Amino acid sequence: MADSAARLGHTDGTRSDGAQSTGRSEADDDLEPDEIFHILQTSRRRRVLEHLEGGDEPVTVRTLAERIAARENDTTVENLTSDQRQRVYISLYQTHLPKLDTAGVVDYDKNRGTVESTPLAAQFDPFLSELEPSSMDPWLGRYAGAVGCCGLAVAATATGTTPISWSTTALLVVTAFGAVTAGHAYTELA
Repeated sequence: MADSAARLGHTDGTRSDGAQSTGRSEADDDLEPDEIFHILQTSRRRRVLEHLEGGDEPVTVRTLAERIAARENDTTVENLTSDQRQRVYISLYQTHLPKLDTAGVVDYDKNRGTVESTPLAAQFDPFLSELEPSSMDPWLGRYAGAVGCCGLAVAATATGTTPISWSTTALLVVTAFGAVTAGHAYTELA
């Protein structure tokens, strides 16, 4: 506790915003898996960690709230309504940032309205990259390609454009999906 308080500049265990320090120091061990998963269970806490990832400078709570609100509402910061901003700001201010601060994952200064990641935040990086929705599974495209090709084969057979029988078309469809599925299974097990 003294080490953590000294790091925060206070010897009585309080921080500059009057809150009690977490008792964690930068030298403390890693977070327990249950702590990590509890923190990650809420999308707003995940978004906070994503926005702070790799940043060396503190971020204001307002900036963080605007970025998260824009993402949640699928819009830009400039097009946010005050209600959208306020909903996210209040939940970060009252719930999510204090929880992350207590866990020692961020340094949250309520008085200054700033947030900064701590070295413990790096433990979330592997989980955040797995949760990132923008990294589309390449197999989705492969399955979509198989559907497209098989649809063309069925359409060509149905219109008589090609001299392929229905049994040959069915065999082609089953083979195409079998090959894509086998390739997918192979890469997952490798």
